[in-house]
Amino acid sequence: MKAVLCKEYGPAEKLVVEEVPSPSVGADGVLIAVHAAGINFPDTLIIENKYQFKPPLPFIPGTEVAGTVKAVGDKVTHVKPGDQVMGFAFVGAYAEEIVVPAASCFPMPSAFSYEEAAAFTMIYGTSYYALKQRGQLQAGETLLVLGASGGVGMAAVELGKLMGATVIAAGGNNEKLAVCQQRGADHIVNYNDADWKDQVKKLTGGNGADVIYDAVGGEYTQTAMRCINWGGRLLVVGFASGDIPQLAANLTLLKSSSVVGVFWGASLAKEAQANQDNFKELFQWSMEGKIKPYVCASYPLEQVADAMNLLLQRKAVGKVVLTMQ
Repeated sequence: MKAVLCKEYGPAEKLVVEEVPSPSVGADGVLIAVHAAGINFPDTLIIENKYQFKPPLPFIPGTEVAGTVKAVGDKVTHVKPGDQVMGFAFVGAYAEEIVVPAASCFPMPSAFSYEEAAAFTMIYGTSYYALKQRGQLQAGETLLVLGASGGVGMAAVELGKLMGATVIAAGGNNEKLAVCQQRGADHIVNYNDADWKDQVKKLTGGNGADVIYDAVGGEYTQTAMRCINWGGRLLVVGFASGDIPQLAANLTLLKSSSVVGVFWGASLAKEAQANQDNFKELFQWSMEGKIKPYVCASYPLEQVADAMNLLLQRKAVGKVVLTMQ
């Protein structure tokens, strides 16, 4: 089968596409013929050895896929060969075939294309875990989403609305923010405006946001902490800006606020039941047409560097995917 290989750490241009042996399915595995694979920001970090998960070289990058089942292990009962599915694994998605654990393989919603299904698992899994378990977002609260036009950000916008919050989408491009409004955001702020912190305060009656979803980091985190409500929760999801902020502890004291880490990947094992419950709700919402990934571009496997760079150059809206067939 064809696969993208990371043989040495570095930018996406160092990735190569080669023929490799097909994976073998174990007792608890599902072998998927991949039709599409999602591009996620952590994938760009893993190939540069800048992420907390560090697979040994060489490896096939990529975490989420959609396709058809080719074979299942003896212990697998919920899917069978020929089924359309989507799945999640920490590596291996950028290939024509992948084996994913049975617990990370789900029937594909009939309303989804393969590209949409490949864009679903990580962004909605991360964002729902962040808002529900870590942020404890309540109906009637205000949610501020930084990097709202990105994959996880746009999922947070949609989920925040479904959870009954007033959602403020923040980003650096008004055209992208307009898409966030189409996906349910009540308000938008452009953090290229010098007064965006004051805009958030005005939109919240001077109080600030109850929950801040932060997948951006850097100076944006510093500013966001100055427009958080009393008892507010800042969710540390990632650092797409490339800078890890150093927060002044007095900012949490002044508002009795909390800084809460979000590591969804690790929670899959440590909070397995909670994640299973989350996905039952997510799939129900997807079947009802209430949530659906926004895919702005798809590339063939051989153009993996172009696909990753679209994300890194901040040109993407929502998700970018690779297609195999």
